[in-house]
Amino acid sequence: MDLTDQQWTIIEPLFEEKRRPDGRGRPWRDARAVLNRVLWVLRTGTPWHDLPDRYPPYQTCHRRFQQWRKNGVFRDLLTCLAEDQRLRGKIDLTEGFIDASFTAAKKGGSAIGPTKRGKGNKIMAIVDRRSLPLAVHVACASPHEVRLVDATLEDRFIAPYPPRLIGDRAYDSDRLDAALWTSFRVTVLNAAHGKFG
Repeated sequence: MDLTDQQWTIIEPLFEEKRRPDGRGRPWRDARAVLNRVLWVLRTGTPWHDLPDRYPPYQTCHRRFQQWRKNGVFRDLLTCLAEDQRLRGKIDLTEGFIDASFTAAKKGGSAIGPTKRGKGNKIMAIVDRRSLPLAVHVACASPHEVRLVDATLEDRFIAPYPPRLIGDRAYDSDRLDAALWTSFRVTVLNAAHGKFG
């Protein structure tokens, strides 16, 4: 499903392309069409070269995807969408939920660390009460989740953060409780024990 006109209106300013100062080179493909193809790949997991003909060439889409990723456009996109949701009252910040997931990185990459399960990354995420994402942080898999909570809160998509974070047993730490209260005025609730930090 491609972006609707309403969705594109919200994010279009993030995808304005700058032409070369001398005006040379081929005209850029329509950013909306390229983004639709990128989202199609991300949603379906289909290889770039196996996409429907209604989209621009896969080489163009992959190149622009890499440029947007490198230039931080996707980070700005998440921030823009989260702020839009917050302004429309769709985000519930009364409490947040935090957890992490391990991702194997057999072919290497950045922020790779060894664990008992092999080399990989840790993907930390915080969601609001309605499961909408508030923050995502990718780190080396080696550190314990407790040590990555501050960085995850710093990587949030909107300025406010929930006053309470609910996590599993991995977040049951007096040191974490004290640090989060001092830095963010956030209280931690351990879902396994029902204990406030």
